[in-house]
Amino acid sequence: MTLPPKSDRKQIKKIYAVGSGKGGVGKSSVTSLLAVSAARMGKKVGILDADITGPSIPTFFGLSTFPFGNAEGIEPPKTSLGIKVISMNLLLDDPAKPVVWRGPLLGNAVTQFFTDVQWNDLDVLFIDLPPGTADAVLTVMQTIPLDGFLLVTSPQEIASLVVRKAAKMAEMLSVPLVGVVENMSAFVCPDCGKRVELFGKSHSPALMDDLGTSFWGSLPLDPSLAEMADGGKIEAYENKEVFDILAQGLQGRI
Repeated sequence: MTLPPKSDRKQIKKIYAVGSGKGGVGKSSVTSLLAVSAARMGKKVGILDADITGPSIPTFFGLSTFPFGNAEGIEPPKTSLGIKVISMNLLLDDPAKPVVWRGPLLGNAVTQFFTDVQWNDLDVLFIDLPPGTADAVLTVMQTIPLDGFLLVTSPQEIASLVVRKAAKMAEMLSVPLVGVVENMSAFVCPDCGKRVELFGKSHSPALMDDLGTSFWGSLPLDPSLAEMADGGKIEAYENKEVFDILAQGLQGRI
């Protein structure tokens, strides 16, 4: 298979895609937390929301500002930590409006988000992938010079099965797999401290054996994270366990 040429890196030092192939595992939450973690480490960070039909990144950060266009391209809005964000929801006059596009238009939008936005000299750009292995994901992996692909899974066996498909796709397109994060691994009772595996026993150990990649860690199911993300305050989220796992995973990669 002959692949199209990759786009220029645009002075971005590292570019990582975050995905799973499956919806509902918290890819956008993990992408946002990775960006917050990197920003707290003093890095210049950006997020490209490649989920054109189901974008959620602006909501998590409380962003509603239209990107500013000039002769140089599109200047993306910044969060309070200085994270640059581009997303389809920032371009709609009503965020509730659906984007009813066929595959080629979705791919073109993702390409323009990378090539036409003034990312400048970022230390790291995280790309939040949509579910599945279709057009938008294919466009990212074929045309953007990725340094790696981080898989997000959850404890259920069905999540691991679909994640394997995404990993195989990355392998086919010569995108290196940098690791796996298990999200929503367990709920810790705030009163007694008991750890409850709401989604059953983790299947990640078997997944690691199959994929031969590093396991970054298991992130807990934390209701306060959902509340803060829904309220646009994910940058104020504090959980030492979560940020220790993500910072360790990012160490040496950004």
